[in-house]
Amino acid sequence: MPGDANPRVAVIVPCHNDGPLAREAVESVREEEPVELAVIDDCSTHSATTEALTELARDGVNVVHHEVNRGLSASRNTGLQATRAPYVFPLDADDLLVPGVLRKMADRLDGSPGAAACVGDYVEFGEHAAERRVPLELDAYRLAYRNEYPVSALLRRTALEAIGGWGWELGAYEDWDVWLSFAERGYPCVHVGRETPIFRRRVHGGRMLVERGRRRHRYLYRELRRGHPEIYEHLRDHRRRSDLGFGGRLIYPVLYGGRPRGGFDLRVKRWLDRIRGSRSSGVIGGG
Repeated sequence: MPGDANPRVAVIVPCHNDGPLAREAVESVREEEPVELAVIDDCSTHSATTEALTELARDGVNVVHHEVNRGLSASRNTGLQATRAPYVFPLDADDLLVPGVLRKMADRLDGSPGAAACVGDYVEFGEHAAERRVPLELDAYRLAYRNEYPVSALLRRTALEAIGGWGWELGAYEDWDVWLSFAERGYPCVHVGRETPIFRRRVHGGRMLVERGRRRHRYLYRELRRGHPEIYEHLRDHRRRSDLGFGGRLIYPVLYGGRPRGGFDLRVKRWLDRIRGSRSSGVIGGG
């Protein structure tokens, strides 16, 4: 179990009624170097979750409990306060880390002292299977309309603290807000490489925050624009620097942004994913 002195990486696992999945997430953290680990129980009420967290604490995992349900952003901030490592990796309790990637990502950040984060590709499993490619750089123009950067990435603690941690409390789009905060400050990110994914994202009916965000997208997107004026007031400059091709620069404002998602939008999104390199795969396993 990770937990020696002076680790480079802290893994934060927020948990609310995730049951045995939380233990699976913790057990997926397998590295050859020490890793600091904190599981944040956001006032879980299910007995299976209580049992799983009790077992983790008995095994020496740092489990921090909220007395009231405070939400995902607050849980991650609690994890930030409960750890000290210079790099922070948020891992949702229903996802799985790929063994060995934290060392590679930490090496990338060690070699890029100006970068706020290291990102990587990831796979989805469960109700469907897919591979998702993440942009190689932090692109403010893409972010202005759509978040293509993952929930889980290795974040430099000083950069995260400079933006106030996870400050978004509207129930969805917490990570989009963080990436926009990095982009508006001009913080770059690096990519660990295409050779291997960094984590496995479980797709299942329990991920209600995602669906809730889609239903409230117009309102949430308006709040994002209000909270990050530098990005939206300088879209022309960001467009000029974007790594998107000419067609992508034209279609992003039409397809994404404040428009509610419809069937046509989602079909075009899948087409764009294919031409960008996000490939469906029927061989990615689950569990």
